[in-house]
Order: sequence, then structure tokens, then C-alpha cells
Amino acid sequence: MSGAAPPLSPAEYWDKYRPHRGGTPQVRPTAGRFDWTGIPDNGPGAEVLGAPTRALDLGPAEGENAAFLARGGVEVVAVDFSPVQVARARGFWADLANLRFVAAEVCAFLDQEVRTFDAVYSTWGAVWFTDPEELFPRVRRRLAPGGVFAFSHREPAVGAYGAQPMGGRWLEGREEELTVLRWQHTAAQWADLLKRHGFDDVEARVVANPRSGALGTLLVRGRG
Repeated sequence: MSGAAPPLSPAEYWDKYRPHRGGTPQVRPTAGRFDWTGIPDNGPGAEVLGAPTRALDLGPAEGENAAFLARGGVEVVAVDFSPVQVARARGFWADLANLRFVAAEVCAFLDQEVRTFDAVYSTWGAVWFTDPEELFPRVRRRLAPGGVFAFSHREPAVGAYGAQPMGGRWLEGREEELTVLRWQHTAAQWADLLKRHGFDDVEARVVANPRSGALGTLLVRGRG
């Protein structure tokens, strides 16, 4: 149709996520706690990761969790697909010398990276939006022996498992033509996937939402 906006690329899609409103500078997040659920004071914290010296954050968005770890002395690399999100996170946390934000697709980054990490994690981030058959072998190769791989995403509705299409409610004023998929499974399904890709000591559970009737957060952890 004449005059219609062109479809977004995947990176541009995430550029639109959580835009800043108003003309005043955006206040950076507090990063006072490692958050798996997106609900204040709900669920476990950074102890899920053990005691890493080097960590990799897959899909950090504004970078609160990466900053929390970096403030505690962990060397953190945070990889996000969106140049807009990376630029914003770099501005928020420029004072943390041991925190580096990289604009890249996570599988491409893992293919090129030569270092290993004591912890690889994703909180409602890139693990949720990347085919685990592609991602998990790459994470396993970059995880130090005995290192922790942990991730969280919203508890799926019953039957909404596997690759599920989603819309971008933050995309205003245009018809969205890009289909974005998120991969979601039950706790048992995620545990089986991790074990099949060489992870052990696997734990997977739902962290309940304190609001009655609301979906919780699925939290998964395994070791390399």
C-alpha cells in the first residue's frame, strides 16, 4: 500500500522496546538487586549464578542485572541485538569499567568469542527469543567447566509451547509486518533440552507471581 511504513528488521524491532518518554534525560535504573522476575523483591537473586568472576548477559536491555554484578566485582560482557538499547545501557553504566556492552546477535557473538565465562544468563532476554537448538550448543562451548547457564522467562500459558509468535505492543503508529518468535517450554521440557545439549545439575521451576491468578516466571539453571 502506498505510503505504508516498511517492515522492521529484527534489530529495529527491539530498538522500539521500552522507549523513553518526555524531554528530560532518562534516569538510569537503580540496579540494587539481581532480578529474574521483573517483580520487585520476588524470587531469588544473583546467588543462582554462584560466584562468577566473568559473566555473559544475553539480552541485557537497560543493563540493570549486568550492572549489579559489575558493582560486585564481576567482569561482565552484555550482548544485545539492538544498537539503541546498547547505546542507552552504555550511557547508564559508563562509570563501570568492568562492564562492556556489545551490539550483536547472540549466536554470531558466541561464534566469534574465544573466551569462556563462569556464568551465562538471560533474564526475559535473548534465550527467550532464540532457537535453543541453535543457541544452547554455542553457550555450552563458551561456558567454563562447572559454570552456570541460567535464564528466565514468563511462565507460558498451558499449551503455548515451542516457537510462539508475538506482537510488539510498544510499536506505535504503524502496522507491524515482522513476526517475532519466542521459544517457551514447561520446566520439564527445558530441563530435557539442557540435558540433551550436555548440561547437568539441571533445575527448572516456576517462581510464583504474588498477584493472584497471574502467570509466574519460569527459572532454569544448568551447569556446563
